[in-house]
Amino acid sequence: MKKTNKKEFKNKSALIIGFGSIGEKHAMILKKYFNFKKIFIFTKRKIKKSTIIKNLDDIKKLKFEYVIISSNTSEHFSNLCFILKNFKNKKIFLEKPLFTQYKKIKIKNKNNKIFIGYNLRFHPLLKYLKHNLNKSKIFSIKVICNSFLPDWRKNVKYIKSNSAIRSKGGGVILDLSHEIDYIRWIFGNISLNYVQKRRIANITKDTEDSLYLKGRIKNSDLTIDLNYFSRIPKRLIFVDAANFSLVCDLVLNKLIIKSKNKKIIKNLKKISKNYTYIEQHRAILSNKIQNLCNYRFANETMQLLDKIRKSC
Repeated sequence: MKKTNKKEFKNKSALIIGFGSIGEKHAMILKKYFNFKKIFIFTKRKIKKSTIIKNLDDIKKLKFEYVIISSNTSEHFSNLCFILKNFKNKKIFLEKPLFTQYKKIKIKNKNNKIFIGYNLRFHPLLKYLKHNLNKSKIFSIKVICNSFLPDWRKNVKYIKSNSAIRSKGGGVILDLSHEIDYIRWIFGNISLNYVQKRRIANITKDTEDSLYLKGRIKNSDLTIDLNYFSRIPKRLIFVDAANFSLVCDLVLNKLIIKSKNKKIIKNLKKISKNYTYIEQHRAILSNKIQNLCNYRFANETMQLLDKIRKSC
């Protein structure tokens, strides 16, 4: 991990809207790794912080450079509209997914820059794939992301969590949309052939806990398998191309590429759970936008997610 020049950010202030577990993570990162001078927090939670804001209109009086929207997905749209209406020249970080469904938003030119929290783009192995596969003739791509929802958040009853409730943006289609984002980012746009979403394991209140999808990217076959109910976590990408085959394991941080005459194995040293979040913030704050997910790309992904939900 690159060292941060804390002096560069020591006089900066941020606003965080929404202070659940992910909001707390972002606050910790800004303080510990970027030495932010002040962090204002808008939340309904009862927490002992000197910079808590309870009234949305009070935000208009504050001075800050960086905005993080980490509220419930169902509140993203209204929170973003509020910021865009009342502020200019801000860097805005909006947690993924963009919204609960595609919505048009009028973005007047106030020089606000919006980035969406698809932090897996900053995993070293995904960056490697992005910058090394673009000229390959690829036959098939298979992606698996399996996890166990009850293990996600400590001290939160999983059946009452946002992930388990449709109206709050729950379900694997939105919650595990990292896979849709990085597939589009690395390989290109997805066309759908077959979609099956199901509620199998009775660990959500009213939303899907599994998704199986088949499609195409250019001339490549695509398969995506997502679920909430696997006690053995898996995050795997398989690619078969004209000159090689590979498997990328984002849990073990391992990449194996096999061609006709050689085998390449990349074993990363253990990277911290916060690594991709830190690097994402560093990119935004340093104006290095190459690997970031911008609003336009996230909007296209949101339209695809809507299509997936309506396809079955």
